[in-house]
Amino acid sequence: MATELFRNDDHLCIAFTDLVRGDDGVQANQFLVLDHGQSALIDPGGALLYTPLNMALTQYVQPRELTWILASHQDPDIIGSVDSWMLYTPARVVCSRLWGRFIPHSVPHYQKNAGSDRYLLLPDDGAPIPLGCNHLQAVPAHFLHSVGNFQFYDPVSRILFSGDLGASMVDADTPYAPVADFDAHVPRMAAFHRRYMASNRACRWWARRARRLDIEMIVPQHGLPIRGKENVTRFIDWIERLACGVDLLEEHVDAF
Repeated sequence: MATELFRNDDHLCIAFTDLVRGDDGVQANQFLVLDHGQSALIDPGGALLYTPLNMALTQYVQPRELTWILASHQDPDIIGSVDSWMLYTPARVVCSRLWGRFIPHSVPHYQKNAGSDRYLLLPDDGAPIPLGCNHLQAVPAHFLHSVGNFQFYDPVSRILFSGDLGASMVDADTPYAPVADFDAHVPRMAAFHRRYMASNRACRWWARRARRLDIEMIVPQHGLPIRGKENVTRFIDWIERLACGVDLLEEHVDAF
């Protein structure tokens, strides 16, 4: 089932949150942003999601009309289905320049129209991505957790599509709705972030940049969104203080 995150006369943001079924793979959310006849599909997922997501999209846009595929980083649950999207849609793939030579490894060599012109490779500082009469902004979030990691900020809805940052582990029957109690939500995020995020230095670097944005909602690729100025600020503060990754290496060296 699709969830509308934002809608006005010309702009629409949709979340698809229940396409991973059973134990087939880790729960993952996919996102669609529409503006004045153009469309961006954010973190479309792996091969097991291609068919159900393709079918779900048709309520809003025909795949043959898709403008962009945005990839926050290179993980298979982010962009593992890239070969199918490049084969069956005209969309260009947006990713870090660091992954511009790696993502094509998922595309068969004999596939036509899959050359470098199908990619928009982002510099480390990010870039605007034109969409209809507006744009999305690629926001650097390096080492959280990928070395070339981007989030995508929509200035119309003021949504930050945050990739793995903000991910939460929730039960399959938990309704997809903004977090109501931030303190109760922290344990759903803590273990994942401590293991998957690179370091507190990277967290602090991101927090400084995030405070420059006017964010109404943080929408991660796993779990629930965080909405409202108070909760968004509390999340940024929590990330800024988080010990994670290499900070904990000596403490957990035997487990690694």
